[in-house]
Amino acid sequence: MKRKKSPSGFTIFIWVFLIAFTFWTLFPFFWGVITSMKSPGEQYSTAFLPHFQFKPSSYAWQVVLGQAEGERTRQGLRNSVLISSLSSLLVLFLGALAGYSLARFRFHRWKNKDIATWILSNRMFPPIAVAIPFFLIMRTLKLLDTIPAIVMAHVVYNLPLAIWLMIDFFRELPEEIEEAALIDGCSSFQAFLRIALPLSLPGIVAVYILCFIFSWNEFLFVVTLSYRKTMTMPVIIAGALTVRGLDFWKVSALSLLAVTPPVILAALTSRYLIRGLTLGAVKE
Repeated sequence: MKRKKSPSGFTIFIWVFLIAFTFWTLFPFFWGVITSMKSPGEQYSTAFLPHFQFKPSSYAWQVVLGQAEGERTRQGLRNSVLISSLSSLLVLFLGALAGYSLARFRFHRWKNKDIATWILSNRMFPPIAVAIPFFLIMRTLKLLDTIPAIVMAHVVYNLPLAIWLMIDFFRELPEEIEEAALIDGCSSFQAFLRIALPLSLPGIVAVYILCFIFSWNEFLFVVTLSYRKTMTMPVIIAGALTVRGLDFWKVSALSLLAVTPPVILAALTSRYLIRGLTLGAVKE
C-alpha cells in the first residue's frame, strides 16, 4: 500500500497565496456589508462583528431605499441598466460588422492593419479630451440630460476595444466553413449572420459583458452630459460626499446595490465569459 505523498513546500505556498488573495479580494465587500449595517455614529468604528461588537441597524438601507431618496436610487439603477444595455448592444452590432470586415476582407487604399491601429488609437484618448466636444455637440442637438446622449458617448468610448477583440475572434474561425456556405449559395452577409456569429458566440458574450461593465462604471460622460434625469449609480454614489464629509454608511449601501447587477450578469454568463476571454489566446 502506497503512502500518500505529503504536499510540497511549493504547493503549500500556492494554497497560502490563494487563500490570502481571496481574503484580500473579498474583504472590501465584507467591510461594505458591515458598514451598511452600522448607524451613522458608528461608521468610523473598527468593529466588524454584528451583535457582538455593535448593534446592527438598517438605517442606511432605510435612507437609500426610503421615500426621500428611494426614487432617486431606483431611477439611477434604471438609468444604469438602460444605458449600459443599449450602449453594449450597439457596440456589439457595430463592432461585429467592423471586426468581421477587417478579419475577412482585404482593403487596398488603407491596409487592414493601419485601419485597426487607427481604431485602437481612438481608445487611447483620455475621456476628458472629448468631454467638452461631446457636450457642445449634444447641446447643439438639444440632447443634454437624455439617454441617447450618454448612450452615444459610451458607444464611441467602448467601440474601439470591441472591434479589436472581434477581429481576433473572427480570425480564429476556419475560413473553409464560410467558403462552403458561399458555395452553397449564401451571400457574404448571410455567411456572417448564419455561420460566423453563432460560432463566435462566446467571444460576443465576453465583449458584451466587458462593454456593459465599462459603461456601468463610467462617470465623466454622465456628469458632463446630464444633470438630473439621467444620473447613473456612480454619480449618485459620488453625491454621498456632503459638507459634513463622506457618509460611508450611505456609500456602502449604494455601492452594494450598484455592484449587484454586473455580478449577476457575469455569474449567469460565466461559461461563455471564460471561453470567450480565452478564445484566440493560442496561436498556431
